[in-house]
Amino acid sequence: MQLNLAVPSPLQYFSSLVESDEHFPLLEAAISLAQDEYPDLDVQQVLGDVDQLLARLKRRLPADAPALQRLRALNQFFFHDLNFGGNVNDYYDPDNSYLNAVLRTRRGIPITLAVLWLELALGLGLNARGVAFPGHFMVKVNLPKGQVVIDPFSGQSLSREELSERLEPFRQHGGSPGDEFEVPMGLYLQSAPPREIISRMLRNLKEIHKTQEDWQRLIPVQDRLIVLQPEAWTEYRDRGLAWAAHGEPERAVADLETYLANAEDALDIDAMAERLAQLRQGRH
Repeated sequence: MQLNLAVPSPLQYFSSLVESDEHFPLLEAAISLAQDEYPDLDVQQVLGDVDQLLARLKRRLPADAPALQRLRALNQFFFHDLNFGGNVNDYYDPDNSYLNAVLRTRRGIPITLAVLWLELALGLGLNARGVAFPGHFMVKVNLPKGQVVIDPFSGQSLSREELSERLEPFRQHGGSPGDEFEVPMGLYLQSAPPREIISRMLRNLKEIHKTQEDWQRLIPVQDRLIVLQPEAWTEYRDRGLAWAAHGEPERAVADLETYLANAEDALDIDAMAERLAQLRQGRH
């Protein structure tokens, strides 16, 4: 009997990883995003590299080390000994979003650094989570005596005052003096689910490729966003527009039709219907 051992495509593999929220392997899904750029990437090898870092870190700590000691050892190891940090020289390099590259260069953007840091933190038994803070991804750890919020770009622990300062550009100021207290800080510090973290990583890549009008790289990112969030209709629109720019009108038509059939109250419906009509005319 002949076995069919077809290797799944990167998108099929990604699809299998993100199928369920209950068993969502954040690190593996994050590593797999690089397969579009690095087709020969061995995801299991990268997972093994992170496991080795965790094993090195664990050897530094007694088994009964309290949580604060574990957190300090992790930050010393990650930010100082290994020198992980933000890529301040080339923030918009796509490699900053690929964990295999971040592990190699020790440079990344807040969210990729956070994913690696979180894996080590959870491996040490710390109660750590990602935080989808506006404009800048953070991590937080709950300790017996309170919560610590850390900027993974710099390794800095942030006080409530510093967090409030960073929120200032994102706050909606109204007329009355008390308005800035309408949204409590705690709402900005809620844990980000793994699906949201991967979505944010993909949207970072999307923004880079879109700005550079690199449609060939943008389309696989859009494919992943649609697999991740099948009812995010704007992603079909954006993929359709990318297909059109890439010279694939038939695929563009299919995506724009999907968008228009589902996004009933969207403000750009007329503009997209017009674009769809143009593409149909060009197709025939």
